[in-house]
Amino acid sequence: MPPLRLLTFSTLYPHPGRPNHGVFVENRLRHLLASGEAVSTVIAPVPWFPSRHARFGDWALHAEAPPVETRHGITVLHPRYPVLPRIGMAVTPYLLYRAMLPVMRKLLAEGQTFDLIDAHYVYPDGVAAVWLGRRFGLPVVVTARGTDVNLIPRYRIPRALIRGVIRDAAALVTVSAALKAALLALGAPDEAVTVLRNGVDTALFHPPADRQALRRSLGLTRRTLISVGLLIDRKGHHRTIEAMAQLPDHDLLIVGEGPERAALTDLIARLGLGDRVRLLGARPHGELPGLYGAADASVLASSREGWANVLLESMACGTPVVASNIWGNPEVVRVRAAGLIAPANTPDGIAATVRALFDPAPDRAATRAYAEGFGWGETTSGQLALFRRVLAGRLGR
Repeated sequence: MPPLRLLTFSTLYPHPGRPNHGVFVENRLRHLLASGEAVSTVIAPVPWFPSRHARFGDWALHAEAPPVETRHGITVLHPRYPVLPRIGMAVTPYLLYRAMLPVMRKLLAEGQTFDLIDAHYVYPDGVAAVWLGRRFGLPVVVTARGTDVNLIPRYRIPRALIRGVIRDAAALVTVSAALKAALLALGAPDEAVTVLRNGVDTALFHPPADRQALRRSLGLTRRTLISVGLLIDRKGHHRTIEAMAQLPDHDLLIVGEGPERAALTDLIARLGLGDRVRLLGARPHGELPGLYGAADASVLASSREGWANVLLESMACGTPVVASNIWGNPEVVRVRAAGLIAPANTPDGIAATVRALFDPAPDRAATRAYAEGFGWGETTSGQLALFRRVLAGRLGR
């Protein structure tokens, strides 16, 4: 049987300016292609911006994406599309679609052929992908990943366009059962939605060979917590910092970058935690296993998630977690060896749950063993089966 020919489509994809952006999409694709049963070309559009100057902050990072690159043996195109900051949410799918039309025409004119479009993130990506599929006669499978179905549908025009995706996509995928419930609430038929959770690369994320030496190299002398994620309000780093005031015998490492850095720095100073809380900035994906492995527990105080990859990454390194009681997290943290869900996503609730986690602390080998049940194999098999069902149904029409 020849391999499936996929066009992977998503604005959530890494590039040199944003190497960790959408890495979960890349990871899922890499494991799928490693099966030998699919090949893919990636269209990963980035917003057009004219300057790389640092004074433009995150916008300048878009300019660092090359037009074409090869990542892990996969050809990745980064065509530009126009974005209207703050006011353009309703028109972004159309702008994205129009900008991608010549890209698609060029690929097809060069002789590339595709069986289907594998799109990630329902809005705006899924909307544009469904329109492209209709234009070029390709079925589209769309994966929902979080705020695209648990936040954006609150807005009238996006909600209507998302319902169009539900109607016109050949199949829908969610990374958690909670997100499937959200799609069903928006009108998706139960049989149209398949849950394919994210996995964890247990070869990359594993316990350190010499944990004490690693801790010494990082200057860790006390029980240490780690919080990994963009420095944005939704990730809740401020709640974890405030919880540290109730955990005087703990240190905290925060890994990530974003617009809340100044506010978090001020909060750390105001609470007098400068000697116990460190902002490490963004770190390459390959450095995360060592940081997780050196810590005693991870904390995720997010207010919204679809399927938080950081939880499994931490567990795979032997480090249990404390996670907020929000969508998806209870599907990941199911036994005590994995960690605990905080009943209240507040500084008091986080601090209390951290103390409970260490009374007594889970065995790190048991935490690792639990994470090993979340490899990518099941997800890859599920994708291949779904894509083949879509194509079989199409041929049977």
